[in-house]
Amino acid sequence: MISLTGRIITPTGILDGAICIEDGIITKVGPELPTGVKKTDLGNAFIVPGFIDLHMHGLHRFLIDNGPENLAEICRILPRYGVTGFLPTVAPLPKGEDSGFLKILANVFSEGAAIFGFHLEGPFLKLLGALPPEALGKADHERVSALIEAAKPYPAVFSISPDFENIMDLIPIMAADNTPVFMTHTAANVEQTQAAIEAGVRHATHFYDVFPCPAETDPGVRPCGAVEAILADDRVSVDFILDGVHVNPVAVRMALACKSPDGVCLITDSNVGAGLQPGRYIFGKSGEIEMKFEGGPARLTENNNMPGGLAGSGLTMDRALRNAVDIPGVDLVQAIRMVSSNPAKVIGIEDRKGKIQEGYDADLVVLDEQLNVKQTWIGGEKYL
Repeated sequence: MISLTGRIITPTGILDGAICIEDGIITKVGPELPTGVKKTDLGNAFIVPGFIDLHMHGLHRFLIDNGPENLAEICRILPRYGVTGFLPTVAPLPKGEDSGFLKILANVFSEGAAIFGFHLEGPFLKLLGALPPEALGKADHERVSALIEAAKPYPAVFSISPDFENIMDLIPIMAADNTPVFMTHTAANVEQTQAAIEAGVRHATHFYDVFPCPAETDPGVRPCGAVEAILADDRVSVDFILDGVHVNPVAVRMALACKSPDGVCLITDSNVGAGLQPGRYIFGKSGEIEMKFEGGPARLTENNNMPGGLAGSGLTMDRALRNAVDIPGVDLVQAIRMVSSNPAKVIGIEDRKGKIQEGYDADLVVLDEQLNVKQTWIGGEKYL
């Protein structure tokens, strides 16, 4: 049995107490330890649930699109930043190549952060953003089924655009077996967005980014579009890239006001170079990117056809957490939910991940008072 004492962040607040772990499971959480149990006293450190990143492409010099060796390295590095599980995000490839590549990735054995599924950002998107041209495909039942099969034993989590032609026929296939379907890269109107939600879409990723404002068609009448339809529907959760550039903090505060406490998440959308010093890196087929400050946005360089365009971020999840507290002023307990229990709920693992609670997996992060990662535990094993 392992026991840790410190300031424990639970779903309801902060508890000065102890956690007991046995066989990788949290067996007791309370103000005192059972008699005779040896403890590790962490003093004023915070003990929080492990972080879950729903959307990330790369880290350090590794990019998921570069193949299984890169994915394995990312799994090993992520615990340094408090991440205990994640959805590796895969950029689209031509039909046929995509499912073959995904099948290879699905065979990677993680020696660190757990793989909870594969996030497929394309090919069923309306707007390109910084993704390669293959992101804009055609509605294809066979292709969807092939990708779902290739991702096994993991779920394939599709990001789609509600205004993509014939997408409504595909969403029920993607959402089978309670698999979440995300929406993004869209200029959908209210009706298209509502139709996608009715069909099974339940989450909006990198919300506000590549969600352009509708044009004003009636002078003086403010138009509504996908953003408003998403905020108005309590069945849909959202996530933000909180690097200080991708989104105005008022948008985060508005989402928190519109949604229940479990309806807003943080992601990194991290690119190759995240966690390293500012510089230039190669983002797969999208070309050269540059990060001008640590943890800041990645932008396409002058060597691309969209120079200056945003292409993910240099965020790590621990920095995203600190930014949530510092930039929009989110309460610490709520900020922890946004990186742990809330993303766990999005992907349907909230019954065993994302909380410090008896019976849950012992995926834990120890933070100092400045919210820097000091230790990471995955399944009761210390990785940092």
